[in-house]
Amino acid sequence: MTDRPLTLMAVHAHPDDEATGTGGVLARYAAEGIRTVLVTCTDGGCGDGPGGVKPGDPEHDPAAVALMRREELKASCDVLKISDLEMLDYADSGMTGWPSNDARGSFWRTPVEEGAARLAELMRHYRPDVVVTYDENGFYGHPDHIQAHRITMAALEMTELTPKVYWTTVPRSMMQRFGETMREFQEDVPEPDPAEAAAMAEIGLPDDEITTWVDTTAFSSQKFDALAAHASQGENIFFLKMGKERFGELMGMETFVRVKDATGAAVPENDLFAGLR
Repeated sequence: MTDRPLTLMAVHAHPDDEATGTGGVLARYAAEGIRTVLVTCTDGGCGDGPGGVKPGDPEHDPAAVALMRREELKASCDVLKISDLEMLDYADSGMTGWPSNDARGSFWRTPVEEGAARLAELMRHYRPDVVVTYDENGFYGHPDHIQAHRITMAALEMTELTPKVYWTTVPRSMMQRFGETMREFQEDVPEPDPAEAAAMAEIGLPDDEITTWVDTTAFSSQKFDALAAHASQGENIFFLKMGKERFGELMGMETFVRVKDATGAAVPENDLFAGLR
C-alpha cells in the first residue's frame, strides 16, 4: 500500500471529447476522491470559429480558435472537477480527407514514436492505475482519435507501468437509440443512404462484447454542463439540444472494453477500478 491516490488518465484527441465519452466517469471518480488526469492531444484549431465560421472559410483563424477552445476546455475541466489537465498541443488534423491532415505540425502527421514518448513521460509522472482512450479505429475513424489510440498504446509499451487499460465504446443497442433521438430532435435529419447506414451499424460493439458498464447517471448534469462549456462548438454538439433530463436518460451509462488488466477482476464489471480497491 502507498499514500499515492488512485489515478485515472483519459487520453483524448480534442477539446470537448473529454465530456462526450468520459465526462461521467471523470466526474464520478473525482467525486470519489480519485485523481483524474486529462491529456488532450490537439489544440482543436479545426473547430468552428466565433459566429460558427467553418474551417476553410477565409475568416477562419485556427490559432484564434485554438486559444478560444483552450479556455473552454479549462472551463469543462472545472465542471468535471478534473485534477490535472495536460495539453500536447499538436495541430488539429481535421476530419478524414481534409488538407489539414497532412499540414506541418498536425497530430496525424506526427510520428507515433514522438507523441508516445511525450505521453510516456506523463504516464511516468502520474503513474495512472487506469488509462482510457479510443479503440484502433478511433471509435468512428477520425484521424486524431486513431492517432490518440496509437500513441497511448505505444506509450504504455515504453513504460513499466501495468494499469488497467480501457477503450471507449457504445453498445449497438444504444446506437439505435441515438439515431431515433436525433430524428426526434432534428426533424431535418435525412434517412441515411444504405452505405452510411451500414457504416453506422458497425460503430460500437454488440452489447455482450462490452466488458464494463459504469453508471454515471448521478453525474449526467455535470457532463451536460461540461459539454455546454464548449459553447463555440454548440452547433456540432447534438446532445445539448435535448435538455438535461433526456440527456441523462440517454447518456447516463458509459461503456468500455477492457483490453489490459493485472487485477483478475471478473467481467462484466461496473467499475473501472474493480480489483484496485
